[in-house]
This record gives sequence, C-alpha cells and structure tokens, in this order.
Amino acid sequence: EPTVRTELMEQIPPIAIFLQESRPKFPTAFFEYLMPIVVRYLTDVNNQVRKAGQEALLILLEQDLVAQSDIENKVCPILLDLSAPDSDDEYKVEAVNIICKMASMLSRTTVEHMLLPRFCELCSDGKLFQVRKICAANFGDICNAVGQEATERLLIPKFFELCSDSVWGMRKACAECFMAVSYTTSPEVRRSKLSPLFISLISDTCRWVRQAAFQSLGPFISTFANPSSAGLYIREDGTLSIRPSPQDVASCQASNNINFISSSTNVA
Repeated sequence: EPTVRTELMEQIPPIAIFLQESRPKFPTAFFEYLMPIVVRYLTDVNNQVRKAGQEALLILLEQDLVAQSDIENKVCPILLDLSAPDSDDEYKVEAVNIICKMASMLSRTTVEHMLLPRFCELCSDGKLFQVRKICAANFGDICNAVGQEATERLLIPKFFELCSDSVWGMRKACAECFMAVSYTTSPEVRRSKLSPLFISLISDTCRWVRQAAFQSLGPFISTFANPSSAGLYIREDGTLSIRPSPQDVASCQASNNINFISSSTNVA
C-alpha cells in the first residue's frame, strides 16, 4: 500500500540518525539496508511515496548521513535518469527540483561534474516550461554551489537565455534571483554583461517582470560595492545583509559599558 511506503519513508531519517549515533554496533546497517530503499522510492509509481522519499533524502543530506560514494554512484545516476530528455514529464519536474535543492548540500566537485551539465540542458528544455521555471527560480543557488569560474563559463549563457524566455514568469524569476547570480561573478562580467541584461529586464514589456526587476535593483547595485568597505554580504539563505564596521562595534561596546557603569552607580 502506498500509505505504508510513505509512512516508512518518514521514519527513515530518525532511524538513520539512531544508527549513526550507534555506529559501533551497526556499522553498515544504513548503507546496506536503508539507503537502497530511499534510492528505490525516488522512482516509485506513487507520487506521494516519491515526495516522501525526496524529503527523506534531503534530510539525510542535510544531516551529512549519506556517504559521498552513495551520492555519486546511487543518488546522482537516478536523478540524471529521471531528468533525461525522454523521461516522463512528472518525473522530470520532480528530478530537477530535487537537483536544485540538493546542490547546496553537495561538494562543488560533485555538483560541477555530475549535475551541472544536466542543469544546463534543463535550462533549455523546450518541452516543459515548468522545468525551465524551476531552473530560473534556483539559478542563484546553483551559481553559488559551483562558484565563479563555472558560473561565468557555463551558467551565464543559460541565464541570458532564460532572461529572454517567451514566458514572462521565467523572466520574472530571473529578475528575482539577479542579485545572487551577480554576486557570484567577477566585477568585469557584472559590468559588461549583467548590467545590460538587467536593463533589458527593467524595460521588459511585462509589468510583473519590470516590478520584480525594480525590487532587485538595489540588491543588484550592492554587488558592485567593495564588501570590505561597504560591509555588504550575502547570507546563507541568499538575502543581502550589512556587516557592522569595527568602528560601529567598538562604539556599541563602549555605549554598553557606559550604560552598565551608569546602572551600577544607580544601584549603589
């Protein structure tokens, strides 16, 4: 019954954590018994079971419970099969979604060599706009996962394609992640390539795209600033933040010390 398999998947992460904590007693139990089940359920015929398997896989990756060899030899090959051009539409959409989510949890080498070529192919998928939409929405995360060299060599050309996609939702998604993409590139690429591209989005015929671009204008401009002097940096969740300068920190500490001394004096 699908409900039984779904319930089983929901129990896999806590069991895996228990086995990890008790590894001297069960050194190979997770890799021999549980991991094959997770991998098999990624291709289950029931979509609820597949969804539970995907969620379980992400938790296991987040907890660093999956061996690098299993990621490269078992998980990635399944996702590449599911996202192949001739794959079923529903499986392909799920596969590209899980690829984008797990990219930030894997090593840069694994993402660049095993997943990045397929991601670039999916960005140009002419059959399903849903696939291109997922790629566009997660483009900044993929850039961050592979770093500047691979971003400029392989991803920027694909980003140009998505920014001129005939579906306005694609262009809107690109505008929303523009700052994250820009942050990963060199100042020269930022100035010579991304700036004209951003102008095209901010002048788009669709008002929703223009609105998203205007909302990203400030964050995009901030990527031109020198982080050491401006104090601007990107958090792990992809949002822009400001790191207080040493002078501000010293001033705040001095103020706190004065307040503490004042309070102590009043108490005395």
